Amino acid sequence: MKINLAVLFGGKSVEHEVSVISAVQAMASIDKEKYNIVPVYMTKGNEFYTGEKLLDINSFKNIPALLKECTECIFVRTEGKVQLIRHKMKKFGSNVISDIDVAFPIVHGTNVEDGALQGYLHTLDLPYVGCDVLASAIGMDKFTMKILLKDAGFPVLDCVRFSAFELDKIDEIMDKAESKFSYPVIVKPINLGSSVGISKADDRDELRKSIEEAFEFSDRILIEPCVVQLKEINCSVAGDTESAEASVCEEPIQAKGDEILSYKTKYVGGGKSGGGSKGMATLKRKIPAEITPEQDEFIRKTAVDAFRYLGCNGVCRIDFMIDMATDKVYINEINTIPGSLAFYLWEPKGVKYTQLLERLIQLALKRYREREKISYSFDTNILAMGGSFGSKGSKT
Repeated sequence: MKINLAVLFGGKSVEHEVSVISAVQAMASIDKEKYNIVPVYMTKGNEFYTGEKLLDINSFKNIPALLKECTECIFVRTEGKVQLIRHKMKKFGSNVISDIDVAFPIVHGTNVEDGALQGYLHTLDLPYVGCDVLASAIGMDKFTMKILLKDAGFPVLDCVRFSAFELDKIDEIMDKAESKFSYPVIVKPINLGSSVGISKADDRDELRKSIEEAFEFSDRILIEPCVVQLKEINCSVAGDTESAEASVCEEPIQAKGDEILSYKTKYVGGGKSGGGSKGMATLKRKIPAEITPEQDEFIRKTAVDAFRYLGCNGVCRIDFMIDMATDKVYINEINTIPGSLAFYLWEPKGVKYTQLLERLIQLALKRYREREKISYSFDTNILAMGGSFGSKGSKT
């Protein structure tokens, strides 16, 4: 009997379209002999839809028309199992679309990758692929990630954090940043990925513009020093806290004129025709990265150590920076659900995409089995004691 696998993607995120690309790629490679794929598309308004048309990337060229051919749905837990049912129920016949055995969130960005969707699936008591609520939240919050990694001795750049309520005192924000770092600096939204809202500032005027732009995408931002002689290196890690391994390292290549690796360069192939449907797979890169054996060993080991320290699960991509002026290596960020699930970093190791996806699903089921061993109840007759506690509970 096939396993019913719900693949969730989209959602209320600025990385909505990237999620669609990543999910369609994955659904095309999941073992159809073993899994019954149930695509679940989340609109930018957080409605859930399912339907066969969602398996075709070309269907998303006209989303309103696509949704008319799909069924709006919701997840419910009943009688010890999770089902996907029609949101607008029929008067006659079954409203159950499918039982769901395991969920595979392939989502990117705020509201979906940051632990929110993971918490929903956890509440349903449904096994799901990838990092749990805490690891997802840490991975999305760049500042929290830095603090934790720095405390554990991992190499990260220093930074300063600001919140949206401070924006009316933007001069004070800039003063603090300038007292901490010399120009140039990098300004980032704290809880976004895919290079959205990130910019470089070479002087105070540019810093003002960068701060205002970053606050358009997040209510919290960070400012950190810019590594001028920069070499970016990415490494994927797959596994769990018990056992994990690193992929090969890659060196992404910036488009001409880019000072930082932009969203456009990552996902639309620098604007070249045909790139938009392949996500991160279109990014020009050197695989393996042109680094020394010592640097390669250090990055791969550090990636695995950070993955396990943060309690990650499934597949992640950890992005590093090498300061070519000093040869120092820093962790830049961790992507708990990387674009295209970083499959292109595993293929050089002989791991086919179908094999990688199978491993991720099995890791989800393993974690669920382990959690089932934990007791979440404590038998007591406290409620049977009736009015002994009165209306004020145990404080009476």
